[in-house]
Amino acid sequence: MASIKEIRTHIKSVEQTLKITNAMYLISSSNLRKARRQLTDVEPYFSKIEATISDILHHSPEIDHRFFDKRPGIPPDKQKTGFIVITGDKGLAGAYNHNILKLAEEKMSRAANPSLFVVGQVGRSYFLEHGIPIDVEFLYTAQDPNMGRARDMAELMLDLYLDSQLDEVYVLFTKMVSSFQMEPTAHKLLPLDPDVFPEYEKNRDSYNRDVVYVPSVKAVMDRLVPGYVKGDLFGALVESYCSEQNARMTAMKSSSDNARAMLQRLNLSFNRARQAAITQEITEVVGGAQAAL
Repeated sequence: MASIKEIRTHIKSVEQTLKITNAMYLISSSNLRKARRQLTDVEPYFSKIEATISDILHHSPEIDHRFFDKRPGIPPDKQKTGFIVITGDKGLAGAYNHNILKLAEEKMSRAANPSLFVVGQVGRSYFLEHGIPIDVEFLYTAQDPNMGRARDMAELMLDLYLDSQLDEVYVLFTKMVSSFQMEPTAHKLLPLDPDVFPEYEKNRDSYNRDVVYVPSVKAVMDRLVPGYVKGDLFGALVESYCSEQNARMTAMKSSSDNARAMLQRLNLSFNRARQAAITQEITEVVGGAQAAL
């Protein structure tokens, strides 16, 4: 059995750890609420853009636009695919980073000519350690998802796509399905696929066919699609950030519960050790008194 001093030291160490895990839990909870509110505030704007693009696609089937170019003339082994991988800047978030990195490796292994765009220090460190070249690093983005950073990322991806430096672009992020389920997801960003807008097709009969897009449908799409791509990226950044905070909350709650259980066991061991020490002292006193008689 450990000595009373060792047990007391262990108890103090666990108590300090419990304070840290509790603080991290509260911080993650606050960050999660803030991020969800941020996404909710801008969601109606991007939903309207998506609905407008859907109306154009379903009622102008003859449209031929550069953002829908699937590069049919390029063979599969020559196509260049860009992967935006969104990870966290910190650990202590359970399997959050591991799952998205595993998905990224799986997707990149299937691509003929992959290009890697990394968000988050964890992803950067992982790919560097494994000798996987990184084309672009979006620094200071994982812990601060905002519209400005999403716009910068969207503009870069659109420029690379329009310059034919990339034929396809995917964003890999963690979607928070619920508080208990987080799903690593690969979402195709470019080229746009008309089939990703099926929910609006059922409203075809209620569509106002008198709408006229000025100066032209193509010009309107030139303005709408960059906004849609920016909204997609912003949503992915916020979803990943929310998933990270939720995963950290879960991990810290589990750690706090384990620390409390450990404290109970240590306090029990401490009481037993102190009782044994007192019994030993009484035995020694009684033995000494008997020897003196």
